[in-house]
Amino acid sequence: MSELDIQIPTTFDPFADANAQNSGAGAKEYVHIRVQQRNGRKSLTTVQGLKKEFSYNKILKDLKKEFCCNGTVVQDPELGQVIQLQGDQRKNVSTFLVQAGIVKKENIKIHGF
Repeated sequence: MSELDIQIPTTFDPFADANAQNSGAGAKEYVHIRVQQRNGRKSLTTVQGLKKEFSYNKILKDLKKEFCCNGTVVQDPELGQVIQLQGDQRKNVSTFLVQAGIVKKENIKIHGF
């Protein structure tokens, strides 16, 4: 058997690209919007990578009011502050951030399904 015939399965890390961006010298600052399945039909949307100069609580308040959903700001030791929203709000959050002028469209990465 040659090396091409052998395929070793590896684990998938959804946050690997976020950690890899910090390693490059000229890497762009991306905002990562992810969806996580909770159970059954329930899901959770996370927004990570916003600049520290923005008030996460004010952004969260506007997102909750705009999309009629609940949410919170979570402090993660590895990723920093992360906004969590109920439901699959990936498209809504990305358009909101672009229209509000917080992030440019090319600096948003949407992950999930």
